[in-house]
Amino acid sequence: MSHSSTGGPAEGDTFDAGAGSILRQPKAVWATAGASVVAFMGIGLVDPILPSIAQGLQATPSQVSLLFTSYFLITAIAMLVTGFVSSRIGGKKTLLVGLALVVVFAALAGTSGSVGELVGFRAGWGLGNALFVSTALAVIVGAAAGGSAAAILLYESALGLGMACGPLLGALLGNASWRYPFFGTAALMAVGFLCITAFLKEQPKPARKTSILDPIKALGHGGLASAAVSAFFYNYTFFTILAFTPFVLNMTPYKSGAVFFAWGVLLALFSVIVAPRMQARFGSLKVLGGSLVLLAVDVLVLGYGSHTAAIVCTILSGAFIGVNNTVYTELALGVSDAPRPVASAGYNFVRWFAAAAAPYFAPKIEEWTDIHVPFVVAAVTAALGAVVVWVRRNALTHEAEELEPVHASEDGVSVFAN
Repeated sequence: MSHSSTGGPAEGDTFDAGAGSILRQPKAVWATAGASVVAFMGIGLVDPILPSIAQGLQATPSQVSLLFTSYFLITAIAMLVTGFVSSRIGGKKTLLVGLALVVVFAALAGTSGSVGELVGFRAGWGLGNALFVSTALAVIVGAAAGGSAAAILLYESALGLGMACGPLLGALLGNASWRYPFFGTAALMAVGFLCITAFLKEQPKPARKTSILDPIKALGHGGLASAAVSAFFYNYTFFTILAFTPFVLNMTPYKSGAVFFAWGVLLALFSVIVAPRMQARFGSLKVLGGSLVLLAVDVLVLGYGSHTAAIVCTILSGAFIGVNNTVYTELALGVSDAPRPVASAGYNFVRWFAAAAAPYFAPKIEEWTDIHVPFVVAAVTAALGAVVVWVRRNALTHEAEELEPVHASEDGVSVFAN
């Protein structure tokens, strides 16, 4: 089989397009997915070492939480630029530029002498990550065997694995020094850079160049806008858990890393295995709405329960987050008639602002009130996400109905066969 211009199977790849298995993919897909794992590791990497960073740089929790805020604020804004860049220089070059930026700024983050420097370097890291992650999804969708459903599963698998391994790597390296996880990430991303260079074919440029305003225009579609607004509220809850809970648990890097590793394992299992089966049985919107409500309850117990209950609820939240991530990704990619990279950029532009807001506001709300109230706010935002899904169900229903058969690959072989 000759290779595809989209980075598909090259000659010599052990690859059978008719197998219907998401594990039988060309090397280009595995190289991109592997680098994606490391990119997502960078999100949760700092979780177990947040208290250590605060101590090492003599910073407050709200100052250290800006590591997330600067990262995701730049990521959100960069979503408007990713399509503009990739449509002009091609997918492969965009991936490599993103990876190079992450390598440079992750390494610089490890050399930081103040929390201000670290926050600034994380912003540069966020720019690189935005260029890479948004383009990686499009590359995987274009090159994966088994259609878009298999591609989304691969992407969610990479996300879950990265989310699980990030805290673990942060704990293992961070126990010696909070600087080591940053150097470790830079080294891993450098390996990803080499793999992409070696295995991914040059991506064809789209016939039409994407403008910076195209993702904003795509949000004029009612279904995509509804998915983005609901995901905005959900992401506030998600990143309250990710960025604020480590301070509440107040554990050693090893123990905190173990908690968030278990959280990430549940996230991966529920996003790849459980969510598709639940969607097939109950429908996407019912699954999403129910999962958001359960997440709201879980967060309330996390905020008001004992220390043991907080640990259990932190881990359990990974299950709901895994389900939500899968359904939201499918909705965003299929609900509008805009090209997938453009729709994804518009959707991510909206939702990442919440990921920037939550790490900043959660510790501020604690300073203004008490340690419980940030979780009350997070529970309310999860519930608001469910309300948007319910109120706007007509705008989302068409896509939700089409998500049931989308779990079959384009050649008719079921991706989720038991």
